[in-house]
Amino acid sequence: MSEKEAGIEVQGRVEESSGGMYRVKIDQGPVVLAYPSGKMKRFHIRIITGDRVKVELSPYDLTRGRITYRDK
Repeated sequence: MSEKEAGIEVQGRVEESSGGMYRVKIDQGPVVLAYPSGKMKRFHIRIITGDRVKVELSPYDLTRGRITYRDK
């Protein structure tokens, strides 16, 4: 995203996955629908239920986001 459209970074836990989309429970709030970022797909980083992840939320729709990092 450009500097003008900078996303909001939050931490959460993956609750459910289906078809490449993930439901992530944000620590401070609701459940959002997220997809893995391009580099996560490129390097085949697996995300499973229960993983802690960093999500970048869209400034336009706070119910959707992109998973940018998976914690160990």
